[in-house]
Amino acid sequence: MANTGRTFRFTCAEQDVPIVEDLLASQGFSFEDEPFYPLARKVVDEPFPLGESLAARFGLVYIQDRSSMLPPLTLDPPEGACVLDMCSAPGSKTSLLSRLVGREGFVFASEPSADRLSTLRANLRRTGSANAATAKAMAQDLPFPDCSWDHIQLDPPCSGWGTIDKNPKVMELWSESKTAPLVSLQKTLLEKAAALLKPGGVVLYSTCTTNIEENERQVAWALETLDLELEPLAEPEGFVFGRPLVDGMGGVLRVAEDSDGQGFFLARFRKRAAGCAPTGQGVQKRELPGVRLDLAAMPGGKGLDLTKLPPGEVYAFNGKPFFLHRRALSMIPGSIRWQGFPLGKVAGKGAGMKFTPGPLARVLLPDDPARAGVDVLDVDDTAVLEQLFTGRSVRFARGGGSVGLYYRGLPVGWLSRKGERLLWAGK
Repeated sequence: MANTGRTFRFTCAEQDVPIVEDLLASQGFSFEDEPFYPLARKVVDEPFPLGESLAARFGLVYIQDRSSMLPPLTLDPPEGACVLDMCSAPGSKTSLLSRLVGREGFVFASEPSADRLSTLRANLRRTGSANAATAKAMAQDLPFPDCSWDHIQLDPPCSGWGTIDKNPKVMELWSESKTAPLVSLQKTLLEKAAALLKPGGVVLYSTCTTNIEENERQVAWALETLDLELEPLAEPEGFVFGRPLVDGMGGVLRVAEDSDGQGFFLARFRKRAAGCAPTGQGVQKRELPGVRLDLAAMPGGKGLDLTKLPPGEVYAFNGKPFFLHRRALSMIPGSIRWQGFPLGKVAGKGAGMKFTPGPLARVLLPDDPARAGVDVLDVDDTAVLEQLFTGRSVRFARGGGSVGLYYRGLPVGWLSRKGERLLWAGK
């Protein structure tokens, strides 16, 4: 297949990148480093679609346009930070934010469309983003108190003119005469973001369009109307940037048409340190409807490496256990119906309740298979991985419980056991 400049990033632990690189190379892929992010790569040789590679199927890499990686990297939240992602689907930027803030950090992602929310959650599950929570909600209606967030990512709906190579009909769908509703919505979302920011907090505004009305003129409106000031941005390596289309706006980034990657626009605002008056009664708590679980004491939960989970709790809702980050439990208002990170399933009641980890819950596996308190299958032959992923079983010793799957010591996921056979049930 001809090289199309496809880019991706690794979702595994940094020390495991060489293993995943070898996994990709074993299937004929070659790639080169990207200069703007150590975990990003550009495909050089793609013998078949990267999305069908073993690395992608098992969620060890995430295919993402290089320009789309810039908003989270430009927001640049520190480890341990809490980030609000206001318009999140399909989750490319959300999962990168999850990576940047680390185990102690937290990302809350909202998405109003049920179909897109499903995609968002699937991508967060595949990338192992256990420190994220999601909700079906319009970002402009989120009931968080004012002045409650230090970092906000706002990548609102836009005309998408910068994606014309990928979506040739986008200029027809969103001609200049049709963008007024988008411009109005972007203003509403910027106003909401400004209200939710703490003094000194930052919001990263980005679009994948080249339209001045949705870019520089929105920045000008925000500076005139909202309690925000513009922060100059350094130009990441490996991109070509065009001049802003409005004077006096140095520091915003506009990915030029002759640059690799989609057309993108980025502006970083900081809320002035002047007074900020919280509104309402603050975060209102409610009793969680689920059942709190102690996985370490449950059948099927013993032997898991629970230390890799962020600080928080595990609750079961209708037989489905979810990890709920401590920050989510303390910050999300009770009026929001939200979801944490899915861990698998539970069956039975009371003391007889049994936990079964989900195929993609590799966060429950220790980094070293020799330390696992459960049965493991550690393979070094990609043919075995291909066999499992295509629905065929592999022979294994008879026993009970799920089996941890590793590739050359790298945690991949969980296999179900059927007698003396193991099966992969992931999607």
